[in-house]
Amino acid sequence: MGISKWLGATLGMSFGGPIGAILGFALGSMVDGFTNGSIKVNTGSSYQPQPQTRTKSSEFDVSLLILAAIVIKADGVSDKRELDFVRAQFVGMYGKERANEAFKLFKNISKQKDIPVRDVCLQIRQMMDHPSRLQLLHFLFGIAKADGNVSSVEVDAIFSISNYLGIRAIDFESIKAMFYNSSDNAYKILEIEKTATASEIKKAYRKMAKKYHPDKVLHLGKEYQKGAEEKFRQVQEAYDQLQKERGFK
Repeated sequence: MGISKWLGATLGMSFGGPIGAILGFALGSMVDGFTNGSIKVNTGSSYQPQPQTRTKSSEFDVSLLILAAIVIKADGVSDKRELDFVRAQFVGMYGKERANEAFKLFKNISKQKDIPVRDVCLQIRQMMDHPSRLQLLHFLFGIAKADGNVSSVEVDAIFSISNYLGIRAIDFESIKAMFYNSSDNAYKILEIEKTATASEIKKAYRKMAKKYHPDKVLHLGKEYQKGAEEKFRQVQEAYDQLQKERGFK
């Protein structure tokens, strides 16, 4: 499948604003028949993204590509393990053929020296629902952890992205804790203090299980269910751990 066909099938919409400018740059060197107008890039000041209650999978795809490029470039080193992680995720989500085209676009986006992080994130925030933004955050930590170590520079980059996306600090810490081994991670994942009672732990578990339930991103398509299921599994494991440590049922 050529890049123009993949983009037409995957995106099939108009992008404007900073994301439109980034796509325009990335597509400039991908001449594979990109003349059919399947994506219209409008970088003018008249562009106004419309808030939505349900994120389209195409919007998530493009946001994922851009934010992944930002995180990988954060520490100044494009580690092969991180790139392999991104490619593997694309293959798992899209299949090999479509993943190859997505990775081509991703590499061209990564070549851009100055991606306006704040502007991109504010645009994503306007067009993407909260559960989808949480899923983006989980994916970004997965990239950072792919080389076996989440550097402080990468954490800072993801934290900035999280802030611009309108994600609360407590939600950021919950997802971050899923990628670290620490004695108090279970509490952080459930967004509670270590002094929480058994009743409070149970209440927190019900709340987090609802927040991270895979059905929350069902509208993105089955390709994104795996990541959502991983978050949900870690909430369950955190609860099971505390239940065992505290000795309650």
